[in-house]
Amino acid sequence: MNEKLEDLINLLDIERIEVNLFRGESPSDRWQRVFGGQVIGQALVAANRTVENRICHSLHAYFLRAGDPKVPILYEVDRARDGRSFTSRRVVAVQHGKKIFNMSASFQIEESGLSHQEPMPKVKSFKDLPSEHELRNKIIDKLPEEYKDSFNKEWPVEVRPIDPVDLMNPEPKEPQNYIWFKARSSLPDVVSLHQCVLAYMSDMTLLDVCTNPHGVNFMNPNIHSASLDHAMWFHRPFKADDWLLYHQDSPSASGARGFNRGSIFDLNGNLIASVAQEGLIRFTENSKSQ
Repeated sequence: MNEKLEDLINLLDIERIEVNLFRGESPSDRWQRVFGGQVIGQALVAANRTVENRICHSLHAYFLRAGDPKVPILYEVDRARDGRSFTSRRVVAVQHGKKIFNMSASFQIEESGLSHQEPMPKVKSFKDLPSEHELRNKIIDKLPEEYKDSFNKEWPVEVRPIDPVDLMNPEPKEPQNYIWFKARSSLPDVVSLHQCVLAYMSDMTLLDVCTNPHGVNFMNPNIHSASLDHAMWFHRPFKADDWLLYHQDSPSASGARGFNRGSIFDLNGNLIASVAQEGLIRFTENSKSQ
């Protein structure tokens, strides 16, 4: 297994310290704040460990404060409801005695019913595209020394963007992106693990799409960005270690917030998940925390 992916699986394997209380760690190389996808993934693991024989079909989360990567995160699960078909859980993440994140997740027994979906977009194959890591390697020499390690570190997820933005000299473009992504190597065949890994992956690059029309990106020192919320719906079975197409768009940005949506397809064209997220996009000469 790829070393970075193994690190992610270990990161998601949070410690149970009481019946409904769990403790998660952050990677040692996170120097500023905890990655939002990590908190979503760990919170979903915590919720899953209080549920039997049901699969998550949706989650809705809010980021309340920036996470501190230097201290553990406590996840407290509220067993809100156990019904005949659906189970509801609420997870609150705490650091330094303060809530940094909360999430509601719903689980369902397996059922059949009506089915339809939007078609998968026709785009370039992942086979014809360089990885995000390769693209960043081409410009890393232009960056200040203190940014190089964090900018081009290897992620547990391989990302191959279609029509990537020029990170050093972005030009205005349509508010939509297409990326291929997958876990870097094979995962154990556990549905809940694949969902938690995809939840982690779904927070990658999504916030960027709302900056496309404005010719700016996260490399701009006057941009302060942070995820405010994150919602996700799991529609159909999938494997997070197979190539998936992530179509992202942003129908609106206003009030220092950008709204972004995502549709995730497998190689057979099945719509396997949908994502929605609003993020803080504050453009100022002196960016401050939210």
